[in-house]
Amino acid sequence: MTAVYSWFQKNKLRITPYVFLTPNIILFFTFMIAPIIFIFFISFHEWNIIGDPSFIGLSNYTELFFDSLFWTALGNTLYFTIGVVPISAALGIGGALLLRMKTPFRAFFRAIFFMPVVVSMVATALIWVWMFNPDFGLINEWLGYIGVNPDWLGSTTLAMPAVIIAMIWVQAGYSLVIYLAGVQNVPENLYESAQIDGANKWQQFWNVTLPLLKPTTVFVVIILVINTIMAFDLVYTMTSGGPGNSTMILINYIFRASFEEGAMGYGAALGVVQFILVLAISGISLWLGREKE
Repeated sequence: MTAVYSWFQKNKLRITPYVFLTPNIILFFTFMIAPIIFIFFISFHEWNIIGDPSFIGLSNYTELFFDSLFWTALGNTLYFTIGVVPISAALGIGGALLLRMKTPFRAFFRAIFFMPVVVSMVATALIWVWMFNPDFGLINEWLGYIGVNPDWLGSTTLAMPAVIIAMIWVQAGYSLVIYLAGVQNVPENLYESAQIDGANKWQQFWNVTLPLLKPTTVFVVIILVINTIMAFDLVYTMTSGGPGNSTMILINYIFRASFEEGAMGYGAALGVVQFILVLAISGISLWLGREKE
């Protein structure tokens, strides 16, 4: 016992950080790593939650290739992501450049722009359902002045753009705050040097601001991709994946397969595909961000 105490006294400075990290490591493994392992395990089984899982090998993954709804959901997910991420990032960097200027009430406007991020996604979805209502919605009231009255959420063509607009409203504020932090770290003397060399505002942005914001852009894109692909609550509240599966994205199809149809194994296989999709898009973003460094 004395030897153990002596060893602890000699090494307590090295041990202490690990002692404090241990609860976080346990929580991370319990709520992050363990569920991922479980999902991979269940994806090779047939399971309806009630009975015991039955091993079926790659049958769930084979079924994916012949499931037309899977391909529809995958295409909708890519459409949704491509529609949301670039515009949200562009609005974020544009707003950050405007807020970088020494304008009155800058902190107030920053809080206003960020507010959609902290509002519940369900509340956000309900606001936009009201906005897009064809009978009394604010958007159709404006469009009525030019004789247009589309049924946004009831149209297989317009439903996805409507959901994309709602998601952009949420994500643009988040990217703005991140970009604002990056823009404020750009040294002012670089702009002064560029101005002395005759660079206009666009040239300063393209040759000074944008290259220095590349790490920030990579981070923003990855977070936006993850948030968009995981936007179950927004899509479910606004359209439930309809009409005609036109807004059915992978995360909503996972919910339907797992909990509405009771096919937990197949839902897990869908989850694995979504996990790989997020990793692939994040990896491409990291590669593009480092390509010219």
